[in-house]
Amino acid sequence: MTFSEILDRVGSMGPFQYLHVTLLALPILGMANHNLLQIFTATTPPHHCRPPPNASSGPWVLPTGPNGKPEKCLRFVHLPNGSLSNETQRATEPCLDGWVYNSTRDTFVMEWDLVCSSGKLKEMAQSIFMAGILIGGPTFGELSDRFGRKPILTCSYLLLAASGLSASFSPNLLIYMIFRFLCGCSISGISLSTVILNVEWVPTGMRAISSTTIGYFYTIGQFILSGLAYAIPQWRWLQLTVSLPFFIFSLTSWWTPESIRWMVLSGKSSKALKTLRRVAAFNGKKEEGEKLSLEELKFNLQKDISLAKVKYGLPDLIRIPILRRVTFCLILAWFSTGFAYYSLAMGVEEFGVNLYILQIIFGGVDIPAKFITIISLSYLGRRLTLAIVLLLAGGAILALIFVPLDMQTLRTALAVFGKGCLSSSFTCLFLYTSELYPTVIRQTGMGVSNLWARVGSMVAPLAKITGEIQPFIPNVIYGTSTILGGTAAFFLLETLNRPLPETIEDMESWLQQAKGTKQEPEAEKASQRIPLKPRGPS
Repeated sequence: MTFSEILDRVGSMGPFQYLHVTLLALPILGMANHNLLQIFTATTPPHHCRPPPNASSGPWVLPTGPNGKPEKCLRFVHLPNGSLSNETQRATEPCLDGWVYNSTRDTFVMEWDLVCSSGKLKEMAQSIFMAGILIGGPTFGELSDRFGRKPILTCSYLLLAASGLSASFSPNLLIYMIFRFLCGCSISGISLSTVILNVEWVPTGMRAISSTTIGYFYTIGQFILSGLAYAIPQWRWLQLTVSLPFFIFSLTSWWTPESIRWMVLSGKSSKALKTLRRVAAFNGKKEEGEKLSLEELKFNLQKDISLAKVKYGLPDLIRIPILRRVTFCLILAWFSTGFAYYSLAMGVEEFGVNLYILQIIFGGVDIPAKFITIISLSYLGRRLTLAIVLLLAGGAILALIFVPLDMQTLRTALAVFGKGCLSSSFTCLFLYTSELYPTVIRQTGMGVSNLWARVGSMVAPLAKITGEIQPFIPNVIYGTSTILGGTAAFFLLETLNRPLPETIEDMESWLQQAKGTKQEPEAEKASQRIPLKPRGPS
């Protein structure tokens, strides 16, 4: 008997699963708030130099740039008596007395004057946040393998609430970036644990639906963020508002059950049996749950228990051929998705449309995109779906190169379409990655793969700097990398309607079936050649 069959006995898709998915999905509403928060808390409003204290009364005159508009970072040099020089070509100087901002919002860009020569610090703040997500992936992945998915999920909720709260009281940019880094770390812990707990408690045929449903909560969160930002123009209060709910989520997470597979592999079969009986009672199958015994559970999951004697780690993702192939292809797909997604999502100011309306449009496109994705995942399969959405996104980004800047409607439409495709790619990748890696290395594989999306999101702002050489270069980089990610998807195995692989040998057999061969699994041969040292439970 496999775990899927045991899950069927206690209720594979009953009231427990619906409540379980709901409790996992509700915090995802707040994930969008933190991921996209800087769109509103770091908006750069129109600004110009503040006149010096000794400037003579009268109209304030600013130098004009090549486009005929007033300079944002320069002012005319004033004489000691406060008057302007009468020279035809008057000298200019930086804004030595600060800036005047034309905005009804309060942002940390205005509070800490992150404009002109300090403008890159704004992008650095977002990159630091993404660095936290990057570091949090492997860190919390390793911790969840050691201590379990549930405690890491609860701790991640608490860390996000505490660090987000602290960020709202930051006295300066450095302290703010430190707490935002911790916010990013906690978001990785939440993402990874949510994906694993969802996949392992939901039957095979419902995994695509439950994963996409959780993705819709992220979409709804984008609408909530726009509403909150409109209602709360002060950035500190907005930061505080999106952080406090995670204290509540840390309490509701205590009801979430631990992964049965993790408990079995960690030698906690008695606790696993109690959890299964509780689920059976909740699903109205108490009698079936009572029939399960500890001996039966150990006997039927003997294969899983034996896996606890050997632990696969990061080197095995490269050493074993089938894992190397999957890992490299997923790295390229995850990197290109994160790289292109945040180039569009964090660049909404560039399209010249009302910030709140455009954010709602960017969020709204996810509704049809994810609906189409769930149909495609269920009928076309994971591999083809991932390849199509990445190729379409890359094409849309490259098309922006040929659309003039004054055609804002068409540029916005292409950006929205590309963003929708990339959102679909994220939905597909979270599900697909968890289905490709076997149980013995699933959390490690998820952490490493997801890490590369964060690398992409970190370097996305840096790619924009190349626009100073030629304006079209950033879109060439974003579009080309996304098309490469879509091409890599064709080299992955299809997981549609397949049970989750338990061991690397399962993956090898799976590949041989796809090729129609009957060769000895490569991982089995490798294990015969290279003895693996036990390093604790997986």
